[in-house]
Amino acid sequence: MAYDNLKLEKGLYTTGKSFTQALEQIDPSENYAGTPLEGLDAYQRQLKRFDIKVSGIGSDTVSKFFQTSDSAALFPEYVSRAVRQGMEQADVLQKIVATTTVIDGMDYRAIESVENGERLTAAEVAEGASLPTTTVQVKDTLTEMHKRGRMLVASYEAVKFQKLDLFTVTLRQIGNCIAEGQLLDAYAALAGVHESGITLEGGLTYAGLVDLWNAFEGFNMTTLLVSARDTASILKMTEMQDAIAGNDFHATGRVVTPLGAELIKHKMFSDNTILALDRTCALEKVQAGDVVTDFDKLIDRQLERASITAIAGFSPIFSGAVQVLTHA
Repeated sequence: MAYDNLKLEKGLYTTGKSFTQALEQIDPSENYAGTPLEGLDAYQRQLKRFDIKVSGIGSDTVSKFFQTSDSAALFPEYVSRAVRQGMEQADVLQKIVATTTVIDGMDYRAIESVENGERLTAAEVAEGASLPTTTVQVKDTLTEMHKRGRMLVASYEAVKFQKLDLFTVTLRQIGNCIAEGQLLDAYAALAGVHESGITLEGGLTYAGLVDLWNAFEGFNMTTLLVSARDTASILKMTEMQDAIAGNDFHATGRVVTPLGAELIKHKMFSDNTILALDRTCALEKVQAGDVVTDFDKLIDRQLERASITAIAGFSPIFSGAVQVLTHA
């Protein structure tokens, strides 16, 4: 089959597409329908071609990628996939992002909906009267993009005999760090939606949470972004000491859901501030390409300073889908 004699080279990383997409153009997966290779993508077929096993008890060592110049070209894609797995495993962005837009460049203007001071409802309209308007327009400013990443510092001699299964764990942790950084970028974008919100003169109370829930009009409070300290305060509230909820927390580790909202805790979220949102329509993630590696260095076994990065930005969609509570 075609996958057995493909010429793999660095140029596949410079096509403007991902490595796998470039391979798929040369060796489409649809050609393997009804064969033992059905279900594998173009990259996975190349792993099979060179008999490289990247996971499991019998996983190969890092050096297996560098048997030939062709197989070495697969190594950057292996790194990217392992990092991406780490991002997906640790990623809580899926719980707060309504939609993801992938772009080719760095400049992006999101759209916003302006309700002209009216609540977003399908009001009854008398005969001959004008319909309420929803204006969709491009925002005045570009979406701010942030590059997040890590530098891989290791000598090839130090890792060449390490099992790929173990090396993957390290790369996943890099993905975890990138995902955490992107979560903080998303938090900052949401925090900037309102200059003011609900303010409690005293400490955090259940009544304050009810007021926060009640502030949503036309949207649902699905998610709370809360600091570690405020999370502890919420869990200690008398109203949260429900026996059934407590049993679930002890059995599964799932935190109680105040007023039906999922509580997401992070040590870097601001103390004394709670962000509430409707995750179905509050935030857009703008992603510039995919995970990017120094493919030249990785193919040439120069692991001493090989960068792994991802670029993304976040843009609020509906301001009414985000509410803020601050307390003393």
